[in-house]
Amino acid sequence: MADLFEKLSLDLNGVELPRYIAIEGPIGVGKTTLSRNLARLFNYDLLLEQPEENPFLERFYLDPKSVALQTQLFFLFQRAGQIQQLRQDDLFRQARVADFMIEKDQLFAQVTLDDDELAIYQQVYEKLTLDAPKPDLVIYLQAPLDVLQARVRQRGIAYEQSISDDYLKVLNEAYTAFFHYYDAAPLLIVNAQDLNLADNRDHFKQLVEYIVTIKSGRHYYNPTPVL
Repeated sequence: MADLFEKLSLDLNGVELPRYIAIEGPIGVGKTTLSRNLARLFNYDLLLEQPEENPFLERFYLDPKSVALQTQLFFLFQRAGQIQQLRQDDLFRQARVADFMIEKDQLFAQVTLDDDELAIYQQVYEKLTLDAPKPDLVIYLQAPLDVLQARVRQRGIAYEQSISDDYLKVLNEAYTAFFHYYDAAPLLIVNAQDLNLADNRDHFKQLVEYIVTIKSGRHYYNPTPVL
């Protein structure tokens, strides 16, 4: 990871950076990698999802119907705690990068739960005060199914190896539909199919140079081929 920042040659002096960046996208697309890199580059606080803390997740990937509601409720309560942290940080306007948006919880619930479970989930959701600070910039990383499958296999997290192709496909489509209508914050949609944001300095630099130009509206980033 150190090589990514060596001789990066980015001049950010005088650039007004977004103070709260949220990065989203389906499993395996590279959210956490980009979040860590941006937090390091901008010297921002880093707020990450903690899926490994969910005791139901491995069973969910093996047999989704058996523990779908338990899995989703655990994530809901976990995100409620993360929102509290965001609110506390926002009092001091701390700059931060997060590898999730709070809205994703309902997106996942709609994908994973049947109608009766979703009704229970919605009752719990409505009892919680899920009013998170709005990001100054949302970055949505998208990639086709075969790329997501390959990246999930490559990173080798044990409980993810049983994720079905059907689940990844439906989840990817749900993200596409969600961001088709999203307009609550400035949005950058990134074609991450051929991006290597973990090891390729030029890929990362070009993306950052584009990110810092965004002030409002919806934008699309297709990387320029780098030899």
